[in-house]
Amino acid sequence: MTAPQSSAPPTADLLARLAALLGPSGILTDSSDIAPYCTDWRSLYHGRAAAVLRPAGTAELAQAVALCAEAGVAMVPQGGNTSMVGGATPDESGRDIVVCLSRMNRVRRIDPLDHTMEIEAGVTLKAAQDAARDAGLMLPLSISSEGSAQIGGVLATNAGGNNTVRYGNARELVLGLEVVLPDGSVFNGLRRLRKDNTGYALRQLFVGSEGTLGFITSAILQLQPQPRAVEAALCAVADAGAALALFAAFRDQDPALIQAFEYMSGAGMELVTRLVPGASLPLAEAAPAYVLVELATPRRNADLRAALEDVLAGMFEAGTVSDAVIAESEGQRLALWKLREEHAEAQRRAGASVKNDVSVPVSRVPELIDRASAACAALIPGIRPAPFGHIGDGNIHFNLVQPEGMDPADFLAQDHRIMDTVAAIVRELDGSFSAEHGVGRLKPYMMPDWRGGAELATMRRIKDAIDPHGLMNPATLFPPAG
Repeated sequence: MTAPQSSAPPTADLLARLAALLGPSGILTDSSDIAPYCTDWRSLYHGRAAAVLRPAGTAELAQAVALCAEAGVAMVPQGGNTSMVGGATPDESGRDIVVCLSRMNRVRRIDPLDHTMEIEAGVTLKAAQDAARDAGLMLPLSISSEGSAQIGGVLATNAGGNNTVRYGNARELVLGLEVVLPDGSVFNGLRRLRKDNTGYALRQLFVGSEGTLGFITSAILQLQPQPRAVEAALCAVADAGAALALFAAFRDQDPALIQAFEYMSGAGMELVTRLVPGASLPLAEAAPAYVLVELATPRRNADLRAALEDVLAGMFEAGTVSDAVIAESEGQRLALWKLREEHAEAQRRAGASVKNDVSVPVSRVPELIDRASAACAALIPGIRPAPFGHIGDGNIHFNLVQPEGMDPADFLAQDHRIMDTVAAIVRELDGSFSAEHGVGRLKPYMMPDWRGGAELATMRRIKDAIDPHGLMNPATLFPPAG
């Protein structure tokens, strides 16, 4: 099992029962209303759906899932529709029902002593961050799409982001979950406990499962103290090796101060400053590569500026850093982050691109960038490597932009060749073909080679036990059984 099975098309009777259950605000059936839910952010997938369900609460969702399960209808979860791998897009059959939890958007409570937040799946990550900040705390998860991405999707994909180097991925922040299971029953694991050794940690099955085991409806997340001081700097370096030397220097000084440490290639930065309005390089000259480092601490009277300048002075003297600018205001800090956050948009404006969300041991990032750049240049002359990302935790978005003047469709037709070229090097470096974006519909074909044998077989057994009819996000994560 676990292959996308032959689900049943929704009948008029089922749609009528769902409409009676959810009300006029809870179901979309007109094709023009459904259309925005059928294409992913990157426009790689264009599916069809019979309806979009928009339940207002867990009880409504549970009853709707039970009705769909009884009818054998497949369901595809969708949050902010920001997946980079098509993981929230229905297939082309028109049989799927999309389930969107955007109406379940309450921050239920924040406990300032426990440092916890109970939150519903439809809250955007940015709204959750703002709610934590208003309570004097911080939700440390931060990703480029946080204004649109919703908590349910963030957890279902185990999102990583800019602050993983210090706080870990989404998984590390989850204390409890509530999940509607494929038969419509509800797993209520909303516990605020740091310690709870009572059998399997079931919540961790659903984090990163990409909606293939159930719908996350709410969560209890760990919060952190709000930083009292933040300092950010953009540094010019020669290459990824120099970037890692700079990282090691900050880590040797005080690893607890590093909140983010981001790498950007010179080619990627050139696209941002040329194609994104309002983005400009605050350094005298362009460099082969850049690092954006952010230090933060909740400690009182901490002199972060002195700590930042101390490391940079040593790195200037060693020749590791050729130039740097330190943000003098919050506006300048945000301007530095704009240079990092607009890489995906700049690459989109430059033409078609193939994205490789990969990870390797931190020490092997320079080898990854050098070898993969050379291999892709040999594969397609004129290809433009624009790697960037979370070098402090080994996750690089090794993205490749089409050669100047090449037809975008011709370039995208070679996406699997390009991905496989990069993946072969990643594998030799003991890495992973998906670091934080998930598998989605884009990469299931890679699962047998990378996660085959006992690992993939165990995943299939878990899927079959929880979703025996294969109705939950059926085109995602698993390759067809054969």
